[in-house]
Amino acid sequence: MDIRERLARNLRKMRQQKNLSQEAFAHDVGIHRTYISDLERGARNPTITIIDKLARFLGVTPGTLLDE
Repeated sequence: MDIRERLARNLRKMRQQKNLSQEAFAHDVGIHRTYISDLERGARNPTITIIDKLARFLGVTPGTLLDE
């Protein structure tokens, strides 16, 4: 599994654990909904800044989003 797939899986799982739709999550984080959708499908390569922003909102370390 490549790193984009790991990020996609972890991001989706953590978002769903918070009972947030992609739209609500995107709004709260300040990122466009389609960008979140692309990340969760593994279709985008986010910058480290975006990974940090997502991790801070989710209350985890950036590395946690990338772990297997």
